[in-house]
Amino acid sequence: MLRFVALNQETPPKRPAELRSGDFHEIYADYIAEKAAAQASRCSQCGVPFCQVHCPLQNNIPDWLKLTAEGRLEEAYELSQATNNMPEVCGRICPQDRLCEGNCVIEQSGHGTVTIGAIERYLTDTAWREGWVKPLKARYIRREHIGIVGAGPAGLAAAEELRRKGYRVTIYDRHDRAGGLLTYGIPNFKLEKEVVARRVQRLIDGGIVFKLGFELGRDASLEDLRAEHDAVLIATGVYRPREMEAPGIGLGGIVPALDYLIASNRKGLGDEVPDFDSGLLDADGKDVTVIGGGDTAMDCVRTAMRQGAKSVSCLYRRDRDNMPGSLREVANAEEEGVVFEWLTLPKAFLGRSDIEGVRIARMRLGLPDASGRKTPEEIKGADATLKADLAIMALGFDPEDVRALFRTPALAVTRWGTIKTDPKTLATNLEGVYAAGDIVRGASLVVWAIRDGRDAAAQIHADLSARARAAEAAE
Repeated sequence: MLRFVALNQETPPKRPAELRSGDFHEIYADYIAEKAAAQASRCSQCGVPFCQVHCPLQNNIPDWLKLTAEGRLEEAYELSQATNNMPEVCGRICPQDRLCEGNCVIEQSGHGTVTIGAIERYLTDTAWREGWVKPLKARYIRREHIGIVGAGPAGLAAAEELRRKGYRVTIYDRHDRAGGLLTYGIPNFKLEKEVVARRVQRLIDGGIVFKLGFELGRDASLEDLRAEHDAVLIATGVYRPREMEAPGIGLGGIVPALDYLIASNRKGLGDEVPDFDSGLLDADGKDVTVIGGGDTAMDCVRTAMRQGAKSVSCLYRRDRDNMPGSLREVANAEEEGVVFEWLTLPKAFLGRSDIEGVRIARMRLGLPDASGRKTPEEIKGADATLKADLAIMALGFDPEDVRALFRTPALAVTRWGTIKTDPKTLATNLEGVYAAGDIVRGASLVVWAIRDGRDAAAQIHADLSARARAAEAAE
C-alpha cells in the first residue's frame, strides 16, 4: 500500500470518442487483474477514511482496496457487497468525483485520487464471472409478507435485505421490466441493461415475486395493499418533470428529458416506440438543445450524439464550476462533440408549430444565494439565437400527486409533495406503511436510494419482530 507517490493514477482504458459516440456500449474497459491491484495499492489507508465518510453507504473502501492490492479478490468482493446491494452498478454510475474519489486524501494532496469506482466495478464483474455471487437464500421463511411498490434501486435493495431475513416479498411496478430508472432512465453507455437484469434475476431466483405492469391506484389502492401485506414500502421515485415558463414553450419538438431517455432505452431493448419511430423523440439529423446541467442532461446530450444529431448543445445558466452534474460526465460529453453554452438562459422558443430556435440570454454570476452558490444575473443586450429542431428539458423531477395517484388522501406529504416520513424510521403516518428513496428525499442519486432501501428494510424487520414478540408475550 501507500504507493501513490511512486505510482501514477491510471483509469481503465476508454474507447476513443469517435468510436464510442457511434454506439451505446459502455465506454470504459475493465481493468486487468494486475492493473486493478496496482491502482488499489495507491490507497494511503487513512486513519480517517474520508472516502468512506462521504459514501452514502459507508462502504469499507480502504479495506477492500487493501484486499484487492493483495490479490484477495473474492474477499474484497465479499466486503464490498456487504454494505452495497449493487456494487457493480454504483461503480459505473455513481458520481465518484463528488463522493468517495472527490474526498480521497491523496486527491486533496495533489497525487490523483484512487480509482475507487473502477475497482469496485472490476471486483463485482469478476465475482459474477467467477461464480462468487451467491444465490439469494433465506435461512427460513417467515409468515409475514411485505409489499414493495417500485422496482427501482430503493425497492430492489429493500427486497433483497428483507428476503435475506426470511420475509415473503412481492414487488409491484408500473413498467414491464424491473429496475426503474436503472433500466429506463440511464443509457447503456453508462449502464448496460444486462447488468441490471442479472441482479433482478437473482432476486427472482431467490423467491421474490415481481408483479409488473401494475399501477398503484389503477390496479389496486394503497389500502388494498395494506390489507394484503403485513407492511408496505413505497419506493416509487419521482417522475414528474419540472417545467419552465417561456414564450413558445408549447411548440412541437420540446420534450421532457425522461420521455426522451425512456424512448431511447426502450428502442435499444427492442420495443416498439411510436414517438421514436415518428421522429419526435429521435435526434437523428437534428440540431439538438438540452436545457439543464445535471446528470440527466449529460445523459441526454450524449444520447443525442449517438442517435446521429447534426449538433448538440447544452444550455446551463451557471458556469462549469457551479454545475450540479459530474464533471467527469461533462468531459466525456465534450470529447464526444457536445458544445456547452455556459452562463446561458433560454428566454423564448421560436417557431410556428414546431421549434426552430431558442432565444438565449447571456448571464453573469452575482452574489451567492442561501445555498452558497452564486446567483445568475442577465447581461442586458447580450441576447442571441441558437438553431434547434429538438429541445430537451432536463430541469429536474418532482413527485407526482401521490395521494390522488394512490387513491389514499390520508397519506401525509410534505409541502414539496414528497411522502412525509419519520426521518429515523422512514414510517409514514399510516400504520405499517413506509417510504424510501426519491419519493421521500426528492430526486437524488442511486446510491442514496440503495441506502434508503436498506434502512427501510432494517426498520420494517425491527417493527415486525417487535410486533411478533408482543403477540407471543400476550399469548
